[in-house]
Amino acid sequence: MLQRSGFALLARNVVGFVLTASSLARALLASVALAASIVLAGCDTDQVSLATNAKANQPISPKLVAAMGEKDMDLQSPILIRLFKSEAELEIWKQTRSGQFALLKTYPICRWSGDLGPKVREGDRQAPEGFYSINPSQMNPQSAYYLSFNTGFPNAFDKALGRTGSQLMVHGDCSSRGCYAMTDEQIAEIYSLGRESFFGGQKAFQFQAYPFKMTPVNMAKHRNNPNMAFWKMIKEGYDHFEVTRQEPKVDFCEKKYVFDAAKAPDAKRDPVFDASAKCPAYVIPEDIASAVREKEQRDEAEYNKLVSKGTPVARMNTGIDGGMNKIFAAKIPEGSTGLSEGAEGNTLQMLAMSKAPGTIPGTVNPPKPNLEPAAAAPQQEPVVAVAPATNTRVASAEKSGGFFSNLGRKMGLGTADTTATASAPQATASVTPAPAAPSTASRLKAAVTRFVPGHDKSKDNAVAAAKPVEPARPAETKVAATRPALKPSVRDSAADGAQMAGAAPVVSSNSFDSRFGAVK
Repeated sequence: MLQRSGFALLARNVVGFVLTASSLARALLASVALAASIVLAGCDTDQVSLATNAKANQPISPKLVAAMGEKDMDLQSPILIRLFKSEAELEIWKQTRSGQFALLKTYPICRWSGDLGPKVREGDRQAPEGFYSINPSQMNPQSAYYLSFNTGFPNAFDKALGRTGSQLMVHGDCSSRGCYAMTDEQIAEIYSLGRESFFGGQKAFQFQAYPFKMTPVNMAKHRNNPNMAFWKMIKEGYDHFEVTRQEPKVDFCEKKYVFDAAKAPDAKRDPVFDASAKCPAYVIPEDIASAVREKEQRDEAEYNKLVSKGTPVARMNTGIDGGMNKIFAAKIPEGSTGLSEGAEGNTLQMLAMSKAPGTIPGTVNPPKPNLEPAAAAPQQEPVVAVAPATNTRVASAEKSGGFFSNLGRKMGLGTADTTATASAPQATASVTPAPAAPSTASRLKAAVTRFVPGHDKSKDNAVAAAKPVEPARPAETKVAATRPALKPSVRDSAADGAQMAGAAPVVSSNSFDSRFGAVK
C-alpha cells in the first residue's frame, strides 16, 4: 500500500512537471509564431503582447498545477476573477471538467485606493466596482509595475452615467492611486493564469469587483451608505454566480445591469441591449431565476433579523485612502489596514511572523489608521455638548490646586465645584461678569493656612489687592466643545497637510508615483 502511494505521488509530480514544461514550451512557440505574424501581417502589438515578454511567459508553478489537478481543472480552462475591497482579497475561480467554476486560489491585496463605492470621475482615486471583461489586448507585459491588466473601466454602464477614468489596472508594485495593486510575485501568477486561459480558447475572462462580500451581515453593516442602491444592483450578479457557479451573462439597459438575459419564447431574435436606452423584451431562464429568488429571500430574512437586532452601522470614510490586507499591514512599520478589515494589535504581531505572499517594496505608503471615535454622534449645541464634561477645567484646577484639590475631593468637597463649572451661564460683552465663586481648592487652602504658625496674612492681602481680577472667559467652553478629533501623528499627517483632497501624495523619486506613466 505504501509502495502504491509512493508511485501515485511520483506520477502526480511527473504530470505536474510535464504540464509546466509544456506550458513554457507552448508560450515560447507562440512567441515565435506571433513574431513571424508581425513581420508578415503587421499585427497590432497589443494583441501579441501575451507572448513577447519574458516576465509574461513565466510558467505556472508546479504547486498550483497540482492544485488544479486535485480540483479537477485543466491548465487552460477558463478563469473568472472576483475582488473584494473590504476583505482586501482577489479570488481566482477556474472552470472544472464538470463545467462549473470552483475557487482555485485567494490572493491578499497589497494595496487599493479610494473609498468603498464605484469610480465616478477621473482623478478621484477610486478603484472601480462592477462587472468588466478582460480580453488579451488588455494584458500589459510592458507595465511599469512589473505586469498588469486593464480592468476595462469604464464599461457601458459607467459611460451611460457619464463616469470617467482611464488606465485602471490590476498590477504589481504594491502601490495604488485608483488601481488594485498586488506584489510582483502575485501579479506574475495571476497574469499567467489569464494567459493560459486565452491559450485554451477563452476570448475574455470576467472581472467582478465588489466593495465587500455581498452577505446579509455586510449589507446590514453598510445599510446607510449612499451607494447601497448600486450595491444591491451588482449583488444580483453576485447571486447569479453563487447559485449557478457559471459566469453570468452581463448586459446593460436603462442605466442598469441585467444578468443572464435570454430571448423571450415568442421572440424571433435575441434582445439588443443599449445601456442608455429602454430595455428590450427578455427573460431570465426559470431555473436561474428561481434559484436566485430563493437566495434573495433567505438573504433578506437574515438582513431584517440583523437590522432588528441593532447591528451597528459601519463608519463612513473619515479621510482614509483605501485599504490593505492585514498580512501586508503587519509587515510594515506602523502599518494599517485602513478601510479593509483590520486586525487587533496582537493579531498583527502574530502575522508579522508569517511569510508575506511576495516582495513588499520599501516605497509602500500604507493607509492611515482610523483615529476617529467608534461612533460619531450628531453635532449638538456647544453648551449642551460640554455640560457634563469639564475635563479641561478640572485638569487646570488639579494642576494649580495640587495637594489641596486632592484633599478636597477626599473630604467630599469636589462635587459643588464641578457642578458650578458645568452649569455656569455664559456672560455677554454688555454685562459685567460676576466674580467667580472661590473654588474648593482655594477655600481649603485658605482654611489650612490660617492655622499655619507664623503665616503673615497681610502679605496675602497685599498680593490679592495687587493682582487684577480676571474676567470670566465663556469662550473657552465653546472652543473646548468644537475641538477637532484626534489626528494621525505628525509623521503621518505631515505630507497630507500640504495637498488638496484627491491629489497624489508627494513621494520620493524612486517611489511608485514617480514611475507612473501613460501605461501601467
